[in-house]
Amino acid sequence: MTRTLEAAMAAFSPVLPLTVAYSGGADSSALLLACARRWPGQVAAVHVNHGLQSAAADFQSHCQSVCAELGVPLFTEAVDAHANPGQSPEDAARRARYGALARFAKSERGAPWSAMVLLAQHADDQVETLLLALSRGAGLAGLSAMPAQWQRDGVHYARPLLLVSAADIRDWLRAQGHQWIEDPTNTTTDFLRNRIRAELMPALRQVFPQYATTFSRSAAHAAQAQTLLTDMAQADFQVLCAPGQSMPSIKGLHALPVVRRAHVLRHWLRTVHQTQASSAQLDELLAQLAACTTAGHQLHIRVGHGFVRRSKDSLDWYNPQA
Repeated sequence: MTRTLEAAMAAFSPVLPLTVAYSGGADSSALLLACARRWPGQVAAVHVNHGLQSAAADFQSHCQSVCAELGVPLFTEAVDAHANPGQSPEDAARRARYGALARFAKSERGAPWSAMVLLAQHADDQVETLLLALSRGAGLAGLSAMPAQWQRDGVHYARPLLLVSAADIRDWLRAQGHQWIEDPTNTTTDFLRNRIRAELMPALRQVFPQYATTFSRSAAHAAQAQTLLTDMAQADFQVLCAPGQSMPSIKGLHALPVVRRAHVLRHWLRTVHQTQASSAQLDELLAQLAACTTAGHQLHIRVGHGFVRRSKDSLDWYNPQA
C-alpha cells in the first residue's frame, strides 16, 4: 500500500553519508528536506543541469539558495542531454542524468558523500513506468518497473519515496512552507509519459481509486518472479559456459527447454554484452539455433546493436563498430 512521506522516511535506513539527486522540483525537494532534517551533516545534493531549457540557470540558482538555507553542500553537473538521431528526448536526458550521477559518485569530490545516491521517484512514477512497459509489450523485467534499491556501475542507488503518492509529497511540502519549482516540460503532452500522467492517470483514478497501491503491488510481484528467473538463468549460464569463458555452448542450449533457452540467451546478451534482443530478433535467433545441428552450420543474426554468430561450438556476440 502507499505510505505517507513521514512513514516512508521512517522505514528507510540508508548508508551514510548520502547524496540526493536534486532538481529543485517538488519530489526531490521533499526528499532533500526530509533527509537534511533526519541526518544533518550527512547529506549532500547534486544538481544535474541538462542545458535543454532557457530556465536551466534559474533552476540551478534556486537549488543553490535552498541548499545554502539547509546547510547542505550542493554540487552541480552540466551535461549535454540532446538526443541523437533515433533516440527519444526522454531517454537521452535519462542517460545523461545517470551518467552525471555516476561520474559524480566516483569522483574525488563526490566520493565522501556517495555511499548511497537517492532518487525521488514516487508511487505515481512507478505506475507510469508500469503502464509504459505494458504499452511496449514488456516481459517481467519491464513489468517489475523501478526497483527501490539497486546498483549500477559500482554506485548504490535508492528510491525511498517509491510508495508515496505525488499528492502526498506536495501536501507535505506545503505543510512545511517549502517552495519548489515547476518544470514547464512536465505539462507538455509532447512526451508519452506526460500524456499518461495528464490523460490516463485521472481516468484510472476515477475507475480504480486504489490503483497506485494495486499497480505497485503487481510490479512488486513481477520483480519477485524476475529475481527467481534471473537466478535460474545465471545457474543455466554457468553450466553452458566453459570455465573462464562467457560464450554459451550450442549443444548445452539444445538440451534446455525452449523457454529456458530463450531466457538464458536474454540473460547472456544483457549481462555480458549490455544489449537486448527484440522479440522478433530472439525468435529468429531461436529458430537459427534450432537448425544449427551440424558442425558446418553457420549462424549469424543481428541482435541489438551487434550480431550473434557461431564460434566453433559456442555462440558469440560482436559489435562491428566497436
